[in-house]
Parts: sequence; C-alpha cells; structure tokens
Amino acid sequence: MRICSAPAIGLLSILALAGSAMGQCNQSKEASSCTKKGDTSVVHVGMVHEKDGPNIVEVATKAGTFKTLTAALTAAGLVDALSGEGPFTVFAPTDEAFAKLPKGTVESLLLPENKGKLVSILKYHVVKGAVKADKVVGLTNAATLNGQRVDVSVKESTVSIDKSKVTKTDIEASNGVIHVIDTVLMPEMNNIVETAVAAKFTTLVSLVKAAGLAEALSGEGPLTVFAPTDEAFAKLPKETLAMLGTPEGKDTLAAILKYHVVAGRVYSDDAAKLTEAKTLNGQSFKIKKDGKNLMIDGAKVAKADIETSNGVIHVIDTVILPK
Repeated sequence: MRICSAPAIGLLSILALAGSAMGQCNQSKEASSCTKKGDTSVVHVGMVHEKDGPNIVEVATKAGTFKTLTAALTAAGLVDALSGEGPFTVFAPTDEAFAKLPKGTVESLLLPENKGKLVSILKYHVVKGAVKADKVVGLTNAATLNGQRVDVSVKESTVSIDKSKVTKTDIEASNGVIHVIDTVLMPEMNNIVETAVAAKFTTLVSLVKAAGLAEALSGEGPLTVFAPTDEAFAKLPKETLAMLGTPEGKDTLAAILKYHVVAGRVYSDDAAKLTEAKTLNGQSFKIKKDGKNLMIDGAKVAKADIETSNGVIHVIDTVILPK
C-alpha cells in the first residue's frame, strides 16, 4: 500500500490512528505515552472513559446511521469481539457510505459463503487501541485487525483514511472510540501469487509454480516476498535459469525462492530497522540502508509495500542467492 506523508498536526479535527507502535504501549485508565526509538511519530494512548457505558456496537446501533454496518458485523460474527474489553478504534462507514458500493455488493457480502471476505473487510476498519482525535502527531499509516495497513493523510483540515474522508471524530464508547468515514474501506483481496500474476512477474510466477510453491504462497500466511522482476532474472546466466526450470533443478529452485520469503508482514520501514532477516530457506539475508535505498544482500528494493491479502511484496532488481 502506498505510504502517504503527513506533517505534524495540531488541528482539532485531525483523526488519530493507533499505529503499530501503539500495541507496545501499556494501556491504563490514565492517558499514557509511547515514543518509539528512531521514530519521529509520538503516540499518546488513553482509555476513553470508564467501562460503564455502551460499547462500540451499542453506540453504533443507537446512532441509527450505521444500520448496514451493524448488520454486517452480525453476519460476520464480530459483534461479541467489538463488544468486548478492547479497546478499539473503529472507522465506521455510514449507511450512505455502504450505498456507494456497486449495486448488489452489500447483499453479496452478507451471504454465508462470503463470510470470510466480509470479516476481512470489517477488520480493515478496526485498529487496536482507543485513540481520540488530538492524541496522535505525524502518523502516516496504521495496522488494522485485518493485518494490512490503512494510510492516513491530512490536507488542510481534511483527514483521509485511504481514500475515505473522516466526517466526524471522537464518538466515545466504553471500549473504544468511533470515527465516522464517508466511504467503505477495501483491503487488498488478492493473495501473493494472484498479485504477482496481475503485476506481470512472469518469470517469478512460472518458477514458483515449477518449484511447487504456489499453494504455500497463496495460503493464509502472512508472508513477505522480495520479488525479483523479469529483468532481475534475466541477469542470471541463461544456462542457470534453464537448469532451474528442469525437474532436476527443482530443489535448488525451491531453496532460492524460499530465500526471497520471510515469515510475517514486514513493511519497508520495519525492514529498514533490521540488519538481517531469517528466510523460509533457513538462512538469513543482510539488510542495510544505502542513502534512500533499502538493500537486501546486493539487491535494491525498487518498489516497496505492495499489499496482498496474505502478506506484502517488495520488488527487487536482482535475484538474491543463498550461500
């Protein structure tokens, strides 16, 4: 997902997100703060108020403008989770926001056979931690319960979550806070292999299939793939590339491809803080910053943070080889 820059904000209307650093802060009834070393963003996290009022689902139900959202939460089996202790920050699309979706989309999502997709979409609207609008400075993104990140951007007095505008902030609940948005947020629904096919990583996809790894890279994950372009594979000697595509070269091919895969979602800003990462091959590759470039062994990350439903892809300009 594209990372949008946001300046330090002091506006009362700014929407605050709980970023990935938030999960490391201690929650308490009193406001607390957490500053991550090496990160310019400062996150102040506080409980909204005592555990004695209506919870998020009850507040949304009583409001009368979130009927589609509450119906979707029921169909997805998420009512109990969002009625629990939390705390959560929910970016709540109004009924009008759901009405913007193509005709028949909501009805389709509410069908039992589409429950998994519905759960993924709804979790993409929820961030851990209860954060009011004036408590976060300089965040550009935040990790959702879906696993993917939403982008946060600020232009003048308008705050956007991905491409959705925030229309109302700080609706308090006993277990968190609701911020109203005008458009339903949509996570990436294609998995790593599907995304690679759509992006025309022709050589990589064909080799992944030849190595018998397509099913693994299409599974639940999450996984991070450092994906060489067709041009990167073309740098290899022709005889090497030809050998890797044969049955005899299958084990070597699998070992090389697994050296490009790391467990978990590792975004570029997180990778930049590391010096190495262990791969599914069992070996570790080196990571370093070279000016503005992120280097993986001798390969440069040409494009970072391509979201998929089961992980993230970083495009690299050279095939990296295990020892």
